[in-house]
Amino acid sequence: MTRSVRVPDVRARKGARPIAAGAAGRPAAQGGESAPLVMVTAYDAPSARVVDEAGADMILVGDSVAMVVLGYEDTLQVTTADMVHHVAAVARTRPRALIVGDLPWLSYHVSREETVRNAAALVRAGAGAVKLEGGRKRLEAIRAILDAEIPVMGHLGLTPQSVHALGGFRVQGRRLDAARAIVEDAVALAEAGCFAIVLECVPDAVARVVTDSVPVPTIGIGAGRHCDGQVLVYHDLLGLEDRHVPRFVRRYADLRSAAVDAVARFVADVREGRFPSSEETYHMTDELAEALHLYATPEGAMASASEGPVEPGVRVAPPR
Repeated sequence: MTRSVRVPDVRARKGARPIAAGAAGRPAAQGGESAPLVMVTAYDAPSARVVDEAGADMILVGDSVAMVVLGYEDTLQVTTADMVHHVAAVARTRPRALIVGDLPWLSYHVSREETVRNAAALVRAGAGAVKLEGGRKRLEAIRAILDAEIPVMGHLGLTPQSVHALGGFRVQGRRLDAARAIVEDAVALAEAGCFAIVLECVPDAVARVVTDSVPVPTIGIGAGRHCDGQVLVYHDLLGLEDRHVPRFVRRYADLRSAAVDAVARFVADVREGRFPSSEETYHMTDELAEALHLYATPEGAMASASEGPVEPGVRVAPPR
């Protein structure tokens, strides 16, 4: 049985580089110390099984569940209880991948005690680490969680929980001062003890400087190829989400179209009498069917009441 991925395993992958491609253009091997880290989101047991069987190193139970599963316009609506629910669903599959649970908005912007309590709730649900957004202003929260022996993954650049303060979902770090702030934040997070840092929607040059400046792995999402790993949202890479497709998303399937087509064919088959077929139906012998038919008539019901239960295969005659 393959050993589960742990936080030290992730930290040890700093500086990993792509492995050689196989003859069919697929990776020659999954994972391994030489390969960049791969993280994919999952929010329930079926998606967790898919991500884990595909060989991802980490499963992020992201607060993006708010948008791609629960139908909200941003990530600000989910609570710690929501995240606990989804982390637990993923954890029940017992994946090899490390489960990272997202701390939602206002779960770590509070007192030290409440911050630790919220992080512990995700760990008790099955997470092996938690992720939170923000730079140096989140150091107190990070240190509190780390003091409770809970590993922390940082998140810089576009931080969706700050969508209102940022003025929308926009690329961050394009100006020199903003780029320097991201680098300084990353160094501070690494020094505080974060085992990895997500970089979202930043220019590749900024991501490269950050990656070269910190001793822990960087995980990019819209941050170019110079990070130590990459992450995508499950619904984006499978084509299940099509309301907004960011530039950095590569679709590896179009499951939404396939799903709509499949359900439409089911609808048509039911309405036109093609479903269910005889092969998709449970049958009984003709004798039993005839006895059941007679038993279901008013006369048969009267006979049943007066003569006792019908034995299998015995025809019940109507009373004279």
